[in-house]
Amino acid sequence: MKTSRAPVLIFAVIVLGLICPLRAAALSTATSTPLPPLASLPELQSRLDAHVSDPRFAAAAWGVKIISLDTGRTLYAHAADRRLSPGSNAKLYVAALALDTLGGDYRVRTPIFASAPVDAAGQIQGNLIVSGRGDPSCDPRRLKQDFLAAFDPYVAVLKNAGVRRIEGDVVADATYFRATPFGASWTLDDINDYYGAEISAVSVNDNYVDVRVTPGATLGAPCTLEWLQPLAGLTFDNRTVTTAVGSARSINVLRVPGETTVQIFGELPLGDKPTLTEATVPRPAGWFAAGLKAALNQAGISVSGKARGVRWPEISALGAGEVRLGEVVSPPLREYLDVMMKQSQNLQADLIFAHLGELRRTATTPATTRSEDLALAGLREFLNRHALPASDVLFDEGSGLSRNNLTTATATLALLEFMAKHPEATAFASSLPIAGVDGTLRRRLKGTPAEGRIQAKTGTLRWATALSGYVTSLSGEHLAFSLMLNRYPAAPGQSASRELDEIAALLARYAGPRN
Repeated sequence: MKTSRAPVLIFAVIVLGLICPLRAAALSTATSTPLPPLASLPELQSRLDAHVSDPRFAAAAWGVKIISLDTGRTLYAHAADRRLSPGSNAKLYVAALALDTLGGDYRVRTPIFASAPVDAAGQIQGNLIVSGRGDPSCDPRRLKQDFLAAFDPYVAVLKNAGVRRIEGDVVADATYFRATPFGASWTLDDINDYYGAEISAVSVNDNYVDVRVTPGATLGAPCTLEWLQPLAGLTFDNRTVTTAVGSARSINVLRVPGETTVQIFGELPLGDKPTLTEATVPRPAGWFAAGLKAALNQAGISVSGKARGVRWPEISALGAGEVRLGEVVSPPLREYLDVMMKQSQNLQADLIFAHLGELRRTATTPATTRSEDLALAGLREFLNRHALPASDVLFDEGSGLSRNNLTTATATLALLEFMAKHPEATAFASSLPIAGVDGTLRRRLKGTPAEGRIQAKTGTLRWATALSGYVTSLSGEHLAFSLMLNRYPAAPGQSASRELDEIAALLARYAGPRN
């Protein structure tokens, strides 16, 4: 359905949107006098040189490249061949690989099996098995559904197959992904937080549960804790306290890896409003199975057995005699790419990446070869096939959470240029956050010339920040840019991302003629 189109169409969908503190010398705000356009390329280059060479960056590392998509010329480059940590700019590579390999219409298909046929009375004298393939769309939080409603497509398959009773277990089989539950070279700190939730071929609710914390009724009382989604198999260890009116709010969550007890620490003032936090769920395939069993019982399909999940390297629940009952089909790839890119959702990237890897597995692939490794091989092949600088790209995983991932501004810029001319160019560009409007840029560049005119992927780790994407200059020239800044501790109360926003705002003010 998608056809090749000029880069100008990439920038056709643009709207408006929120705020970020920015350096007054480089940026205008909604209430200040607008800054004048940068009328020539030398003026733009001079401003960029002054910014990246400022003494405050003496111990930091920049990688910057800006090109014209219309002419192919390089407008500016600074250490563009230096390998740096891209953070979630890694998702640009996953999105490009997925669109190039699968196309935007691709859907993940999750087959459902029974270990015995459905008899004349609608009974399965055995187990029900959901064989996951990494579908990221079972997401009641994002869809604003009741938790059990997320399982309606699975219930519908069973009803269509005439199932009325299951004598065995409900099994969520996640062994399709051959990988550990966490991405390569993630840190222990990461896996305690929602953005480091476990990777599973059967996932639900992004594999973390929301917790509402409400002050107690009296001074010194523990706060009230409430799960907002059921059946996760977690228990609370409540270490909170209700403090005096006007005191500070502070809530922290800890779940030790492998355990199911969630410690909640901190305090909320008496009479204050509730706050929301999160806890990751171990073995999320088991959570999925518990939810599906409850949804089946609610729908009148009784289950005699238990709910359980299996994951690699455990043995698959599938044998030789399973009966296929049907399948659940995900939305098109382009729809959940929007979630992955705009919200920088790590799990979605990990699921797409692992799925791409498993599509490369053959009968001769060693059983211990991980899904992630197959996907990385696919990424290298993709880059080489399209004459992109594959040697610049050293990744351990796809979400960008790994501190070991490295790439260059040159490589990312080449990828952006390639995707601007790709048959899936519109899907790729429209998945990017829009400055001041949505996603991870909704609060950045508001009230500046860049608002609504920049589409770019963010990337943030502790000592790494990145911003790469597209902008249309004031003279109508279509530009692509890649900005990375590593090893830079921002001033207290500031964010390193503002340093990238200054450059983005300069690009939005550029009005030089096309040559």
